[in-house]
Amino acid sequence: MDEISGRTATLPRATRRRHLKVASKSGPRCFELVRHSDPSGVSGTGVIAEGVEWSDGTVALHWGGRFATTTVWPDGIDALLTIHGHSGSSTIRWLDE
Repeated sequence: MDEISGRTATLPRATRRRHLKVASKSGPRCFELVRHSDPSGVSGTGVIAEGVEWSDGTVALHWGGRFATTTVWPDGIDALLTIHGHSGSSTIRWLDE
């Protein structure tokens, strides 16, 4: 119930149901983002982040450390590498393969 008006509160109904677009039948895949050289001088080399590619191609990338953060890449691995790949200085190492 809405405390101000006294009417029953209702949530708007979704007009379209969203369904998971399955890009991979094997389910989520785990990976590490590996930096081979560090042109920026910020992240260092080696494993710099961990991630998951979900079955619809969306990627979640987790940066560890003192100010850990997680980012979501709806456009997938290619978009992630466009930003964090540093022209081939970083690669994806799949852990489930």
